[in-house]
Amino acid sequence: QVQLVESGGGSVQAGGSLRLSCAASGYTGSPYCMGWFRQAPGKEREGVAFIDSDGTRTYADSVKGRFTISQDNAKNILYLQMNALKPEDTAMYYCAADPRFRGAWVVAGILDTPFNYWGQGTQVTVSS
Repeated sequence: QVQLVESGGGSVQAGGSLRLSCAASGYTGSPYCMGWFRQAPGKEREGVAFIDSDGTRTYADSVKGRFTISQDNAKNILYLQMNALKPEDTAMYYCAADPRFRGAWVVAGILDTPFNYWGQGTQVTVSS
């Protein structure tokens, strides 16, 4: 059973930076697409950044140029470096993984099926 555990959230002022981490375990079988979603109160869940099994990275337009997704394969940790944070980035951030999908499908809004594996979430709050 795949387990994902996020860390690194917190409160920061606008313009600041945070780095989220997602420790993954229990992988078997096919390589996975891994990524970050976020959900703010009263809003729909949004795909933020993804890295496919072939290394392709995809970002939502709202975070391009500010967020960077990366992974340490040796340690099975996924990262999200968030720079130039804005109040509208405030949300619960979730790590997710699934071997069936590609990040581009999420960002394009054409994926109706949810990812199979999710972390518990970590809160990011950006004040103005």
